[in-house]
Amino acid sequence: MTTSPFESFISGALHPVYGLDHILAMIVVGVWALQICGRAIWAVPTGFVTSMALGFVFARLGLPLPYVEPMIVASSIILGLCVLAAITPSIAVAIALASFFGLFHGFAHGTELGEALPFAFGLGFVLMTAVLHAFGLVLASFMTRAHAFAPRLLGGVSTLLGLSLLFG
Repeated sequence: MTTSPFESFISGALHPVYGLDHILAMIVVGVWALQICGRAIWAVPTGFVTSMALGFVFARLGLPLPYVEPMIVASSIILGLCVLAAITPSIAVAIALASFFGLFHGFAHGTELGEALPFAFGLGFVLMTAVLHAFGLVLASFMTRAHAFAPRLLGGVSTLLGLSLLFG
């Protein structure tokens, strides 16, 4: 039985918060964007969300994408390391890396929607992802006021938790 558009939207919005690996990567994207500064503040999260939507479409079309779950865990590790080390590449490189990982996150969402209506489900997880990116930006902004190194701790936490998911 197919769920209603509202139920599908809620299911999609909740989907990113069910997995620690998803939450970590999405928050860390916002933190990293703030570290890079300038246009990256909106461009890096936008790249992630856009490619995530594309990954969702790929999954719904039945296109193959290997190593989805390992790449999702890798995203929390690698993006966490970028934040921990305060790596500030060019905006193009940051967008490319975030977008690469966004593709895998979106693909996972596209394979796990169950009976939900695809458009409403997709809209839900896209909006929740944007909220998590914004939360990362705001959290890092507040943490920076306390100490310039503080947001880097989030990167360390993401890396360690990602490693624990990988080897735990």
